[in-house]
Amino acid sequence: MSQLPDGDPQETKEWLEALEGVLAREGPERAQFLIQQLIDRSRRSGGYLPFSATTEYLNTIPVERQARFPGDFALEQAIRHYVRWNAMAMVVRANKHTNVGGHIASFASAATLYDVGYNHFWRAWTEERPGDLVFIQGHSAPGIYARAYLLGLLSEEQLDSFRQEVDGKGISSYPHPWLMPDFWQFPTVSMGLGPLMAIYQARFMRYLADRGLSETSGRKVWALLGDGEMDEPESMGAIGMAGREKLDNLIFVVNCNLQRLDGPVRGNGKIIQELEGTFRGAGWNVIKVIWGRHWDPLLAKDSEGRLRRRMMEVVDGEYQVYRSRNGAHVREHFFNTPELKDLVADLSDDDIWHLNRGGHDPFKVYAAFDAASQHRGQPTVILAKTIKGYGMGEAGEAMNITHQLKKMPTEAVRRFRDRFQVPVPDEKLAEVPYIKFAEGSKEHEYLKARRRELGGDRPRRRRRSESLEVPPLSAFDRLLRSTEEREISTTMALVQVLQVLMRDKQVGRRVVPIVPDEGRTFGMEGMYRQAGLWSHVGQLYTPEDADQLAFYREAKDGQVIQEGITEAGAMADWMAAASAYSVHNCPLIPFFVFYSMFGFQRVGDLAWAAGDMRCRGFLVGGTSGRTTLNGEGLQHEDGQSQLLASVVPNCHSYDPTFAYELAVIVQDGLRRMFAEQEDCFFYLTTLNENYAHPAMPEGAAPGILRGMYLFKGGARAPKAPRAQLLGSGAIFREVIAAADLLRNHWGVESDLWSCPSFTELARDGMAAARASMLDPASPPRRSWVESCLSEASGPVVAATDYVRAFAEQIRPYVPRRYLVLGTDGFGRSDTREKLRRFFEVDRHYVTVAALHALAQDGAIPAARVVEAIARYGIDRSRPAPWTV
Repeated sequence: MSQLPDGDPQETKEWLEALEGVLAREGPERAQFLIQQLIDRSRRSGGYLPFSATTEYLNTIPVERQARFPGDFALEQAIRHYVRWNAMAMVVRANKHTNVGGHIASFASAATLYDVGYNHFWRAWTEERPGDLVFIQGHSAPGIYARAYLLGLLSEEQLDSFRQEVDGKGISSYPHPWLMPDFWQFPTVSMGLGPLMAIYQARFMRYLADRGLSETSGRKVWALLGDGEMDEPESMGAIGMAGREKLDNLIFVVNCNLQRLDGPVRGNGKIIQELEGTFRGAGWNVIKVIWGRHWDPLLAKDSEGRLRRRMMEVVDGEYQVYRSRNGAHVREHFFNTPELKDLVADLSDDDIWHLNRGGHDPFKVYAAFDAASQHRGQPTVILAKTIKGYGMGEAGEAMNITHQLKKMPTEAVRRFRDRFQVPVPDEKLAEVPYIKFAEGSKEHEYLKARRRELGGDRPRRRRRSESLEVPPLSAFDRLLRSTEEREISTTMALVQVLQVLMRDKQVGRRVVPIVPDEGRTFGMEGMYRQAGLWSHVGQLYTPEDADQLAFYREAKDGQVIQEGITEAGAMADWMAAASAYSVHNCPLIPFFVFYSMFGFQRVGDLAWAAGDMRCRGFLVGGTSGRTTLNGEGLQHEDGQSQLLASVVPNCHSYDPTFAYELAVIVQDGLRRMFAEQEDCFFYLTTLNENYAHPAMPEGAAPGILRGMYLFKGGARAPKAPRAQLLGSGAIFREVIAAADLLRNHWGVESDLWSCPSFTELARDGMAAARASMLDPASPPRRSWVESCLSEASGPVVAATDYVRAFAEQIRPYVPRRYLVLGTDGFGRSDTREKLRRFFEVDRHYVTVAALHALAQDGAIPAARVVEAIARYGIDRSRPAPWTV
């Protein structure tokens, strides 16, 4: 609209003068109201006025409305300079004799943002008031360590061991609660996860308050982010939800240093303007902090708007170039017209060079943080313009190479020292020594006083909370008994487990069922009415199915979280609940039930972060397995999630076949995580296939938990060949059927071993092998697999509904010939029977595999295998399923 020609300049002038009069007499709110009324009237009259979500390339908060900076500027500046120096020194020193890497430039750009936050806003946990949640940008970790050093929380030895953790003295490269459980709150360096987790942590605080589980009023979630990071889909994927839910306890601070890892974020555009439009369109309050206070006099003199227009037309790539040059270059190329040059005629080149960006100005940053903290009804994003590598000068300031810099020559260190006026003598520069304030100095006392006022040295996690009194195994007695003729799926058994837990007087209120958007698929619709689906505003409509027994009931105190079609969002919900023992001192028992194919495969990065964050709870992959989910096809059938789960060290994964196995595993998980407070979580795969379930064999529970137990021993026929048959999940029932075929058709007896966790068996085997290797003088330690099979005879055959690599994990610990069947390849749409035939894991293939192993051992003639292949109609010429 601003590009249209002005047909009547005099009328335009009169309108603008009228607007200026309103602004002067009644303020901007009244002016905005009148402008909106004019726009509405124009639209109702048929005029098309497109919405503009962006504003001028200026600070959102005008000078006259800035909150007064309450701190001692000189003391805070001295503290900030010391922190900057120590952060740089830590990385440079660590790389003098090692190649461990590190980052200087990111924190250099964000130091003022962190300084203002720690000095004035970010509250620690006290008995009187719970603390804030602060998501630190991963690459800024050195600055956080440097500040902790000044507070006496870290030693010089620890700083010198930056990124050198193996000997137990070092500190982590990035925020890692697993490695530094008393220091970091959240893992954030996998870029994009921090923003997503922060949004759902903020909303989960509403859930806690609505259900009366924890008092969360007054607490804030702060997420410190990078502008390049905002390209990650997870960074922006949930901002619409945050705006819709009006999460005014959430504040994003985006450090817009205009550079990502290799170059400009938007060299040909303006990332701040782009983010402003996106966030405002999603319903956020946007605060831009672009220019520092040294620009204020120039902007005040800019009566014709020429400087404002120039600020808008320059792209980010040019702004980066300006900061990599000098004041004379800026005068020549930014102030590029006679009018603009006249605007800065009384400024020297040094004065022009010191025209600061808003993110480096504590007065501007404080005003933005204060406004964000007080804003109500919307989440807030602060877009703070900074310089990457600020202070590194010719060694890397605003250069494309700056992110990779971890070393600085002595001359660059000298210039850094001089720029930030730190007391390091010339003869010590090569050492790049750490510096700190003397005990009792004004700076040291001020630093401690600011944190005392905010409740403690920093927001931090807690390792433990109260232990819960979890139900005994007998509480699940119904699941331990046979279902007789009644057929159910293990998913339905899980729903029964949840019902038992939610009715329990001790832990019932603490169970948090979470589903993305297929609760009915998992048979959970009965919970909709009984427990309610949580909604912060309740239910503002009468549901379509209100006349039905299990109608769709939303409620402010609802217990079930139904997230919608977003596995990543639901996983972030689960992480908020699974870390509530630490973040809120409120232990909760979350169950996230999802389509297994869209679980670990889709949210594996979040699952890894959950392990780092010491989350506690249950992930449930429903409708699991490559062949149990008939008819759904290539992208829906899961044959790999168990293998993916196995790589997370503190995730215990199980693939149960029977209801009693599921009950034993869940009860033990409750004991470990919520009574004994072990920092682990569980992944369970459940089926949508209905069948009768037997009663639990006597004494099976310990073996279930260890991953393997004897389900049924074969007859002890003295001369009959014998095989050991192993299986889990859906395919164990095919293994059971194969044992009958082997006996009835071929005279082979089989011992049947249920293996609910090949992963737990493999971990046990690795531990046994390691113990034997490191103690060669003692008798070899046997793995659980070896212990189970040592007295058995015959070859071993394993079959699962997962890729072969899943059951192959235990090969080193199987004491005899071992054959593995699995479902390698893409999925297919068909019946379960045909799918199992296609993937060569049905009872006939298990039978042939056992006969083949026996023939290789010389227990039967090879002709019997050929006979079996013909008898079961197996086409030997058919391509392998993983090749088609």
